[in-house]
Amino acid sequence: MAKPTLSPASTTSAIVLTSTGSIDITGNGAGNPSHYPFGIYADSDSALYDTNFSKGASDQVAYTYKKLGGDILDIELTPGNVYAAYEEAVLEYSYQINIHQAKNVLSDLLGMSTGTFDHDGQMTGGDAEGSSVNLSYPRFEFRYAKRIGEGISKEAGIGGNVTMYSASFLLVNAQQDYDLQSIISDAAAPGGTDPATGTTPEFSGLITSTGSINKISVRRVFYRTPASVWRFYGYYGGLNVVGNLNHYGQFADDTTFELIPAWHNKLQAMAYEDHMWTRLSHYSYEVYNNKLKIFPTPDGSSPGHMWFQFNIETDGWTQDSDRKFGVDGINNMNTLPFDNIPYKSINAIGKHWIRRYALALTMGMLSQVRGKFSTIPIPGESVTLNAGDLSQTSTAELQSLKEELKTILDEMTYRALAEKDAAMVTATSTVLEDIPLLIYQG
Repeated sequence: MAKPTLSPASTTSAIVLTSTGSIDITGNGAGNPSHYPFGIYADSDSALYDTNFSKGASDQVAYTYKKLGGDILDIELTPGNVYAAYEEAVLEYSYQINIHQAKNVLSDLLGMSTGTFDHDGQMTGGDAEGSSVNLSYPRFEFRYAKRIGEGISKEAGIGGNVTMYSASFLLVNAQQDYDLQSIISDAAAPGGTDPATGTTPEFSGLITSTGSINKISVRRVFYRTPASVWRFYGYYGGLNVVGNLNHYGQFADDTTFELIPAWHNKLQAMAYEDHMWTRLSHYSYEVYNNKLKIFPTPDGSSPGHMWFQFNIETDGWTQDSDRKFGVDGINNMNTLPFDNIPYKSINAIGKHWIRRYALALTMGMLSQVRGKFSTIPIPGESVTLNAGDLSQTSTAELQSLKEELKTILDEMTYRALAEKDAAMVTATSTVLEDIPLLIYQG
């Protein structure tokens, strides 16, 4: 028996994919937004609307028709199925690229402004709205490292990102113990004042909240007295003195000024600072259970007041009303102000990946259609459909394309590029070591 001649003429389905698509805005044209589940690039009301997307989707029909053998066998799909697969492929590519860029920039964008997004993933509000920051090359800010440094600085007492407050209390004769929490709470209460200044402290109303007392951390204890000023000048001086580390002279009509370098003055200041902290004061203290114990026992003489600096312990995500620390900004990949990538910003590399991915999606659709019946009866025989083969091929191809793109992108992260540059410099230096240096080249 002679082999039957295959023809595109369908005997099993009224739906057969056309050999080409169109860009019409009605019917089966790629410009008709009704063919797209989301319409991000095809809907004229969308911020990312692009007529070139419709042209690409239309061309995908001809590509699919040829790749799946439409010249020989029927393809039981509509152009709309191909258009939808093309949109999904573009969105998948946008997703993968955004993930890649998130790896590159997240540490530098932490704490910066985020935004609000609609159901399509497009920004509808925020400082970055309409700026396409996922297509920008940001400055390296090392924000995560800086935030860690701020916390360490706070504990070390050399800065940080928390507000420091100061308060005072009156020394009482023969009393060593002073309840710091009570001192601060009384001063912060309505109508409370600082004992030393008699004014309302800047931490007023911040200590007690919702019936509880916020914890404080004491950072420094000190006192102020004019009696300590003269010690900087030793036994020879007073106000308005000049000189060096060895002697000081008073201003007079015939004063002779000695020129000294700046580092000399710095040494003076360092010596004074060391003198202040290690010799000037004979008082010491320790803190336990919110109690400050003064040594030795106050005798009612100078100083009259003691001062201490402290901060109010708050939750890690709480920030002062007058100081912004980026607590409400970007904290992870989800809050990055990343839109879907505009179709016009996808280059030839990306568009070819999209064509291949859309084709694999289309094969999966076709397997679903043909999988409804495993065989089709014909006169005197039956035809076994290839739904299983199409499904396996589609799944493998989709996975392969994703892995291919991820591998390429991982090799192109900012970190990977820096490592390649370093390797290139090292390799070049090794080569140059074996090349004799020229004496003269003219």
